[in-house]
Amino acid sequence: MLNFIYYPVSFILWCWHWVFGHVFGESSGFAWALSVVFLVFTLRAILFKPFVGQVRSMRKMQEFAPELQKIKKKYANDKQRQAQEMQKLQSEHGVNPLGGCLPMLVQIPVFIGLFHVLRSFKPGWGEVYFFDAQGVESFVNAKLFGANLSTFITMPWDSPDPNVPSLIDFATERSSVLFVAIPLMIIASIATHFTARHSVARQTQAATDNPQTAIMNKLTLYIFPLGVLVGGLFFPIAILLYWLSNNAWTLGQQYVVYHRIDREEEAKKVEATAQRSALAPKPGAKPATKPKPGQKPQPQPQRKPAGAQSAPNAADATAEPDVNGSAETAKPSTEIPGLSPDRSPSKKQGNKKRR
Repeated sequence: MLNFIYYPVSFILWCWHWVFGHVFGESSGFAWALSVVFLVFTLRAILFKPFVGQVRSMRKMQEFAPELQKIKKKYANDKQRQAQEMQKLQSEHGVNPLGGCLPMLVQIPVFIGLFHVLRSFKPGWGEVYFFDAQGVESFVNAKLFGANLSTFITMPWDSPDPNVPSLIDFATERSSVLFVAIPLMIIASIATHFTARHSVARQTQAATDNPQTAIMNKLTLYIFPLGVLVGGLFFPIAILLYWLSNNAWTLGQQYVVYHRIDREEEAKKVEATAQRSALAPKPGAKPATKPKPGQKPQPQPQRKPAGAQSAPNAADATAEPDVNGSAETAKPSTEIPGLSPDRSPSKKQGNKKRR
């Protein structure tokens, strides 16, 4: 039914086992353990870009979280309008909520596929998806510190039902399973807690004050790690390796991506500060005022060249001084506006005589 999931998962596992089988041997427990670990790394490397998009979306949503709260309060009685306004606000900020869930949603079928493939590796079975009978027998005989990767703590010692695997089928002692599984459970649980703690520490104060976010933070910080401890009793050792490697990758990936985004935001702040400094008026200069709406901008007076301004001063400097030693000062013009300047006093007297 889910062969479209089982075949790709088994193919990636087969590829890595082929690589590490040439190093440690086909039936080596280390070869199979590293195959599971690098299966996780392959998946997470494919999902690296969507994870970066998820982090960016979360940061943006934290920035306009107060606006979302206002919309929820404003349209508390109209859920349809509330959803429309929230979707509109998210599209304005370029946030896709479904895109942020992609890395988590993709890991669910991979987990199911790996769990099913590992449970299908049983003694005496033939081909299992991409693995032939020899590959299945190699997995059954492989042991990691004395425990088979398909065994788990609560596995029955013996089972009359051939479809129910038992410790006798894998020739494994329960003490060996406990010796390997318990440390993996504890380390995977601690890694889950620190991964959630690192993510919660990046949240803004407005996000942490949200009751829904506070409940989700408590779940990720305490309930999920506890779930790893409880689930470790019923899941195979290979699944515990999957959890441990997945959480270790997530913790390291968060550190790298968060610091990368912090550097980008710091660079943007420095660039914005530099642009404001470049556009700001110089010390002592008046800032340019924008014209009011409907008002035409007035042309700025043109400044005369320095040579044109100094010419009258030079002429004044060359004026002959009077007897008191002071330079002759220019008299103000007595010309009457509207009269032609060529009307001399002689012409004025002639006009008087005619009268």
